[in-house]
Amino acid sequence: STVATLLAINSDSPPATTTLGAILMDMHLHSGYLPGAIGTIAQLHASFYSEHSGFGVEFEAKVASELAAFCTRMDPARDGLWLAMESDEILGSIVVDGAQADDKGAHLRWFIVSDALRGSGAGKQLLSAAMDFCRNRQYRSVYLWTFDQLQAARHLYEKYGFKLAKEQLGNQWGKEVNEQLFVINDV
Repeated sequence: STVATLLAINSDSPPATTTLGAILMDMHLHSGYLPGAIGTIAQLHASFYSEHSGFGVEFEAKVASELAAFCTRMDPARDGLWLAMESDEILGSIVVDGAQADDKGAHLRWFIVSDALRGSGAGKQLLSAAMDFCRNRQYRSVYLWTFDQLQAARHLYEKYGFKLAKEQLGNQWGKEVNEQLFVINDV
């Protein structure tokens, strides 16, 4: 199980100080690693999940250590990392870990958008980039782990064809939650 697939797009609108059009005009996707990405992605996860789900240091450490390990072994022929950027600031991410794609399927991980982008469509753009990558690599299946408190995430996953395959109580993120495995076959 992993942390990687938590999606944080549970807000209805962008912050009052920014218009949705300005966010969409300035936001773009960057493919690949950038300096500071590991720390920023870990911080985005830690801040959101601390506030909304009560996750603590165990969660942040898990995200940071597993993401760092992924980035050091990342192979562009099988793995993908996309960053939602505004100017030079990382405001969202998604990863496809293809290391075990032949056996278990490609693993969708570290999917999050900041409060500044939530509700702007950035999550959809990130997920589309990841799924396009999986189709281009002809991965048979893609899976992700999340938990049942993320209804907006579930809606988006199901829109892309993911099906709930398993539910179980677990504490891999430092707090007991109802973990959910979503899978899509014939990508």
